Amino acid sequence: VQLVESGGGLVRAGGSLRLRCEASGRAFSSYAVGWFRQAPGKERVFVASSRWSGGTTYYADSVKGRFAISRDDARNTVYLQMNSLKPEDTAVYYCAAVMGPVGGYYPREYDYWGQGTQVTVSS
Repeated sequence: VQLVESGGGLVRAGGSLRLRCEASGRAFSSYAVGWFRQAPGKERVFVASSRWSGGTTYYADSVKGRFAISRDDARNTVYLQMNSLKPEDTAVYYCAAVMGPVGGYYPREYDYWGQGTQVTVSS
């Protein structure tokens, strides 16, 4: 499966952005999906994930209550709605997928990655 992210940009603190990840291929509902982010000079870290066919979602403590992951399997698309953005949310955001019911909290647990989209939050 190939993943393509979009929707990043520059936003002021307190603002919102909606990231989009479009997947190619069939049977997208058979994949768990996740969002990760990587700030300059730092490791790639978990942001949010969704079990296959929707259902349970998981979030990093740093974004809980502000971000929401959702998926539309009919459109092979995953979203990350980001509200109340903070300067520390600035990073390149990556969409990831792995076949199976659930992904994990670490990049090594995902097999497919997008190219990333830059999110910059100004203070």
